[in-house]
This record gives sequence, C-alpha cells and structure tokens, in this order.
Amino acid sequence: MPAWLDDAVFYEIYPQSFYDSNGDGVGDIPGILEKLDYIRDLGCSALWLNPCFDSPFKDAGYDIRDYKLIAPRYGTNDDIVRLFTEAHKKGIRVLLDLVPGHTSEEHPWFRKSREPRPNEYWNRYIWTDRWETWASGLKTILGEADRNASYVVNFFKSQPALNYGFFKPDQAWQLPMDHPDCAVTREAMKDVMRFWLNTGCDGFRVDMASSLVKFDDPENSGTAGIWRDVRAMLDAEYPEAAIIAEWSHPRRAIGAGFHGDFLLAFTDGSGSQSLFRDYVMDAENRVTGEDRSFFKKDGKGDIRRFLDEYLPHYEAVKDKGHISLVTGNHDIPRMALNFSPQELALAYAFIFTMPGVPFLYYGDEIGMRYLNLLSKEGGYHRTGSRTPMQWKNGRNKGFSSAPADKLYLPVDASPDAPTVEAQEKDPASLLNTVKALLALRRAEKDLGSTANLKILYAEPGKPPFIYRRGSFVIGVNPGKEPAEAPVDGLTGEPVYVLAAEPEPCMLERGLCRMTGQSFGIWKLRKN
Repeated sequence: MPAWLDDAVFYEIYPQSFYDSNGDGVGDIPGILEKLDYIRDLGCSALWLNPCFDSPFKDAGYDIRDYKLIAPRYGTNDDIVRLFTEAHKKGIRVLLDLVPGHTSEEHPWFRKSREPRPNEYWNRYIWTDRWETWASGLKTILGEADRNASYVVNFFKSQPALNYGFFKPDQAWQLPMDHPDCAVTREAMKDVMRFWLNTGCDGFRVDMASSLVKFDDPENSGTAGIWRDVRAMLDAEYPEAAIIAEWSHPRRAIGAGFHGDFLLAFTDGSGSQSLFRDYVMDAENRVTGEDRSFFKKDGKGDIRRFLDEYLPHYEAVKDKGHISLVTGNHDIPRMALNFSPQELALAYAFIFTMPGVPFLYYGDEIGMRYLNLLSKEGGYHRTGSRTPMQWKNGRNKGFSSAPADKLYLPVDASPDAPTVEAQEKDPASLLNTVKALLALRRAEKDLGSTANLKILYAEPGKPPFIYRRGSFVIGVNPGKEPAEAPVDGLTGEPVYVLAAEPEPCMLERGLCRMTGQSFGIWKLRKN
C-alpha cells in the first residue's frame, strides 16, 4: 500500500472545465498548473484528472484514440510532465484516468481489427461471427465495418470493447480468458500504465474497473484475476503507484488488488440504496415526491440505509484498502441541485471525517450548481455537472477570456452564482468550511484514512448520527429540531462545531446534545 494514501484527499478535475490559460474557451493543463496553489491551500494532496488523452470526444474523452498522447486541446505531453513535476514540489500527487475496457472506434487498433482479413489486431476487440444487434446479452454494432461480423460495445457505439476474454465462453467467437490474444490485450494495457508511470504520474483511477471479462462471471472473479496481475506488476515495479477502482463494491475491488474503491453506489445485490441515494434525489424519489436524503433538514432520510450496506464492506476491507466517499463527480447531478449551503456543509463534514480516502469534485467546495443544459460530447444529463469552474465575478466567472459563445460549456450566469473569490472573503462560507475540515483532518491522524470507525448511535429515522474515530467523537444532526443521544458515558471538549448556535452542542457525561442542522467534533477527555 503506498504510504502517501494514508493522509490523501483527492480533488477531481474535469480538464476542459477547470481553467482556460490560452483563451480558446477550453480548460487545459497549463491552466491546472496555474491553480496548484489553490488546490494545495484548499487542503487536497492529490489530483484525479478525467481523461486528457487524444480523442474524438464523442464521450468527453472516455473514447480514447491514443493512450500515450495528450489531447492537443489540453496541451502536450511535455505540459503534463511539467504538471507532475510542479505538483510533486507542492506535495500533490496526480492520478490519471485509465479507461481499460474500450477505446475509440478511431483508435489504430480498432481500425486494423475491423479489416475483413485476419491480422494481429483481429481479436483485440470482441467480434461476433455474424451480423446481429445483440449477442449473449451484449450490445453489438453492425454496418460499420467490412468484416463479416458485429462488434461489442461497452457504452456508446463509438466505444468498442477490448477483448479480455469470456469467463465461460459458449459461442465459437467467444475467446477464453487464457487465449493468447486476450493476454496481449492485458499486456497492452500494462504497457500504457508503465508509459505514464515512467513520465511521473502517481497512478490511476480506473474507469468501469469491473467490466473487463465478459459473461458469465457474476462474482467478477475473472476480471479480478486480471487486476491482481496488474497489482503484482505495480508492487514489483512501481510500489508507490496507486490504483483506485470505479467498482462500487469495495470487497470485490480491494480483493482484486485495488488500493481503494471509488464509491458511487453499492452494487452487491440490494442495489437500490447508497450514500448518494441518501442525499441526492434519485429517480424513485422524483416519481414518489418523497425525499429520502439524510442530510436534508426536511428529508425522510435514514442513516441506517447507508450503514447497513457500508459496514459489511468496511469490516471486510478495513485492513486491506480504502473506501473512497465522494462529494460528487462528472457523472451525477451536483449535490447543490437539492441542498442548501448548510446541508452541503453537513454532508461534506460527514464525508471528510469518515475513514478512507475522500474525493472532492471541482466546484463542490463552493457549492456550484447543476445546470439544465443540452448534451455536450455525449454528456446527456451529465452535462449540467461539467460546467466551468467559477473563480470570480465578471467575464465567464474568471474561467476564460474567450467570448462567451466560444466556451466549452456556459458558466452559471445567475447573479448569486457562487465564486471562489467571494467565498474566500467570507469566514462562514462553504469554501472556508471545507478548508477548516480538511485542515483538521490533516492535523489529526485519527480523523484521516485510518480504519478506526465505531458507531455510537445510529437509530432508524432518529438523528443524530454519532460515531467515534480514535480519540474523537463526531456527531451530525441534519434535522431542524435539536436532538440528543447517549454515547457510552463519554465526555469531550469541542474541537470543531458547525451550527447556527454552537454553544448548545456538547458532549457531556455520556450524552451528546446537538442543535438543529449541526455538526460537531469533540476530543475525548482523559480520565
């Protein structure tokens, strides 16, 4: 396990929307370089960059045309090497986004694979042996190649699936995992990883990490075997490199060799409850009109819904890897769509004081809003969470000097749109709350990634939620009304309290009392 993960806090950057350094309307790597001090001062010690490789951008860069070339709109390979170097000087690590399951249809591998006569790339992708739109439960595309077959896609038509084999092949066109051509695919991806690790990157967040080996592999054991092989390579050649999965099943992901799992929603069978469904209205909520968000003051949330799924994963992996809770990301609506600044602050306080390695999505620290926009580069409903960073009032909110109609996406034009500049001047702002929380996390090892969680009070439908991290007791009461709970006879001194009326929040003689919409951290008194 890379030691630097022990106190890491990640900041996710969507490159095209963070900061435009050259006035062309698109964010770029030199722009990220200019903002490294901001990221460090925010309290983040690591970056995750969404794909910045050469691409036709039919899926915002998740359709890669050249794994080893930075997209010209972001800069050059030299620019990203400079980013690695300067970030390291400031104590910041950098993860790139690895997309191992598919490429762009314009990738040279696929151009060769689609040819009608066999060649060394014929089996680099998954092709059926006839023309059809679905095969063995997989979506296929036909009419796009001279080859007498259709190809399997993972997502869009432009994203042909790389061939890592089938766990239980039952058709002539399905190769077993141990087929030599599948081994070549695995080695090609390790070659990509070595290329960037040798240039100075610190590892990878892995897109759709569970999707490599195809059906029927209900426990993902085939895919897990591939990642354990990758982990062995990293341990031997790059022991300080980290890999974080987009798997949302910590037991499987960490069992497969990942150092952590990027948790959006649990996917272990119950399927309908997760951290995000506890604080963002999902499709069911929109239909029923019932808000189940735990951190909403008027919500009908229940922290047990989250804990009942989280705790078995936590207990299984706590000594092996990290569960990464996130404030949001580029694929889901921003929390500010449904949350007030105070509700956001309570949710963030929870995320940043739980075990594991947290991720902060750019702009969430100021409460950037989700905008209802037309689809851009395959974003569809996700587009509204990818708008330009709001640095200051004025032209394009400080994101770019380009004319507004040349921007990658429009900025939030609301008169009260939050900005970094304004919130830096307000001691009570969401931005300064985030800074204070991350500074405390960094200063107190017990509040970091260490697996030292004990639940003290978590009753269905009854706030507050109280938990212990080493020598600290932490409480959150998202409801409007005051609440109290017994806590094992403990007494503590307040270290951090987030509330309109902080004085009544206390931990005395085994009782935690909290005002409405409050959060507190207490250092336990020594007997």
